[in-house]
Amino acid sequence: MTFKLINATEIRNGTAVIIQGVSCIVKNLDISKTGKHGHAKVRIEAIGIFDDKKKVIVIPGHEKLEVPLIKKLKGQVLNIQGEKASIMDLESFETLDVQVPEDLGGIIKEQDNVEYWDIEGRKIIKRKI
Repeated sequence: MTFKLINATEIRNGTAVIIQGVSCIVKNLDISKTGKHGHAKVRIEAIGIFDDKKKVIVIPGHEKLEVPLIKKLKGQVLNIQGEKASIMDLESFETLDVQVPEDLGGIIKEQDNVEYWDIEGRKIIKRKI
């Protein structure tokens, strides 16, 4: 796994983080400063990139979170079967089987160019180009 570590107080909306072993995008962030000798608390609301499930955690501000390495690549759709699409990478010309999200299921067709993300070895189509 390739990732970097950042403090919880350095996170911003739209940042990708790993929460409970799942890659997520931060949607809302609340930082509360406590009393004279207390520590800041961070409440993070995030949406899973692959499963679209909402995750909410509250952690100390000095705690470190993992940020996954996201490679944004382009490909051409060769074939679609259910929730999987066979795409050809436009740089390396290799053929990959990639997960298609539910919201893009009817939009993407064969021969379309798409942007797909490679996150920790898992791949997902994010948008049609």
